[in-house]
Amino acid sequence: MSGIDIKPDAQGKVRDLYDLGDALLLVATDRISAFDYILEDEIPHKGAVLTQLSCFWFELLDGVVENHLISADVADLPEQFKPYADYLRGRFMLVKKADMFPAECIVRGYLAGSGLKEYEKQGTVCGIELPAGLVNSSKLPEPIFTPSTKAEIGDHDENISFDRLAEVVGEDDAAQLRDLALAVYTKARDHAAERGVIIADTKFEFGRIDGRIVLADEVLTPDSSRFWPGDEYEAGKDQPSFDKQFVRDWLTANWDKQGTPPRLPQDIIERTSQKYIQAYELITGRAFVPAA
Repeated sequence: MSGIDIKPDAQGKVRDLYDLGDALLLVATDRISAFDYILEDEIPHKGAVLTQLSCFWFELLDGVVENHLISADVADLPEQFKPYADYLRGRFMLVKKADMFPAECIVRGYLAGSGLKEYEKQGTVCGIELPAGLVNSSKLPEPIFTPSTKAEIGDHDENISFDRLAEVVGEDDAAQLRDLALAVYTKARDHAAERGVIIADTKFEFGRIDGRIVLADEVLTPDSSRFWPGDEYEAGKDQPSFDKQFVRDWLTANWDKQGTPPRLPQDIIERTSQKYIQAYELITGRAFVPAA
């Protein structure tokens, strides 16, 4: 449930967006989506984890790429939102408006998910040829850039080639998006590895502000990434995860993908919340402070 009585100007699967004219207020709710459905149950503290982890990465990545963040301090909330400061604390970002690119910039460092399925059939991931002999969860020889379209709610993202991306956004911008995405992933992967977390893959969104390409939206969170515990990693099998794959796995085992998804059991809700918080604390080295 939203803790704000102001109607958002737009809603995503997880975020509520408020247009402030020259800026945007992004509010991360505790909603969770899986298989293109927004589930009826919410995950406590999830929105705060997404926001606070994104802010951590924006700071760490300073010098690698610019970002759209103005402030996440309640003292900087616009007047009309100050009555909701207790709810918003830790779960909002005040950001610059950006002209967003119509693509998800996905980087894969390990073989998992749809990439694994394609590799097992064709020896490729998103059309990129990979060496023979890789198995489930294999580390790739080097990270690969595999963009996709950005789907509306209810539709599926569609993997596209780099050449197709270049047709959509132009060759120069496509090359910059690829290089930035790989640079950001590499920096984040190395930091996370030192903290005992493997970033198997992740997706970024970029936009343009004043002619410059910037990193926007959420960054390297359990919603946009596949996080694995480094001390339990073993190629050849599915990995335990710190992300919403935990919920997806439960749904896969308990739902035939027909009709509305079932309600999540309370223990799945609580354990998912714990996994999000654990990911935050491992990666940042900070204790998680819950929002209201």
